[in-house]
Amino acid sequence: MGCFFSKKSKRKSPERDERTPTTTTVETTTTSGAVPPGNSGEEPPKQYSWDKREKVDPKDYMLTGLKDVTVGRLPGKLAGQQFVIQDCENCSIFVLDHSATVTIDDCVNCRVVLGPVKGSVFFRDCKDVRCVVACQQFRTRDCKKMEVFLCCATQPIIESSTAMRFGCFQYYYPELAFHFKDAGLSIFNNNWSNVHDFTPVSGENNWSLLPEATAAVPDYVPVPDPESEFGSVRVSADGGRSIVPLTKGGRRKDSEESCLFVFFAGEYTTANARKLIDETTAQGFVLIQTKEVSMRPEDVKRVFQRDADDLVDWITKGPVVALELSGDGVVDACRTVAQQVFSGTKVGFPCRTAPCLQDSSDFIPPFSSAGVCL
Repeated sequence: MGCFFSKKSKRKSPERDERTPTTTTVETTTTSGAVPPGNSGEEPPKQYSWDKREKVDPKDYMLTGLKDVTVGRLPGKLAGQQFVIQDCENCSIFVLDHSATVTIDDCVNCRVVLGPVKGSVFFRDCKDVRCVVACQQFRTRDCKKMEVFLCCATQPIIESSTAMRFGCFQYYYPELAFHFKDAGLSIFNNNWSNVHDFTPVSGENNWSLLPEATAAVPDYVPVPDPESEFGSVRVSADGGRSIVPLTKGGRRKDSEESCLFVFFAGEYTTANARKLIDETTAQGFVLIQTKEVSMRPEDVKRVFQRDADDLVDWITKGPVVALELSGDGVVDACRTVAQQVFSGTKVGFPCRTAPCLQDSSDFIPPFSSAGVCL
């Protein structure tokens, strides 16, 4: 093999010798409008959206290796980011903000409060944890002995977990309603008691519901010390102040009479639903479950039958809020409330028997009695 190359001669060409000296050439170039040194005239490099983002410190979105402390995040500190909690022991953790997802790994004997989570909350390898959680999806794996006060938009799932007990979410702090909205969650879609066990064991029950009479959040997850930074947020675990309605869920009903009460979309839908709940529970009736869903024309016809034609147009305004109430005399009581409290709102009364509510699982599970709609 060989190599062929050429090298420029160092000899000056005659033409070069006849030219103006180099220094003169430089002066001419400089005075003829050339760009000063340090400014080449080239366009600055293009900036992309990720170049303009504020740099994030991962430590701001993580709690790890803590023991015997009260920690967490105040409202506005997460603003929809992901969050990680791991290797904590005997800690009180208050995450009072909305987030994208939360994972909790290898925590022992901790009290945890999580503001609304847009996606999933995943507990793994945790033991003796008591928590208050609002999320789209709730999952546990390889956990043992947990008490969970839950608001979950989908069916909660446990896997390889034992001694799990569930209660209805009951919590309040001033920003909580806004955090639910920011996370895309509805306070009326709560499947806290409809738990699915991926790894059931024959003859054993890996999960149960907390005793109804004693399922008070402060008995399991105390509110922050008023003197702490989290105490300044004005947190309350009083069921009467909870933003999420307290529902009986899958517990056995005390009465065979139930009533479906539906509020169509409007400016005061949520306020009206809360007003009805207050009015009826004050009379001793029980709120079984709530839903906020979009109804189709066929749902209206199936549920409200004879009044369906007058109500179909109302579903175009947005999702409806449906409440199932139970107790002897609840149907007549709801009719009275509808006439006295909501007299200025359109009221419809479907049939008084169960068939109109059969096959309505896409809307809300069938009840044993009548319904009222607003």
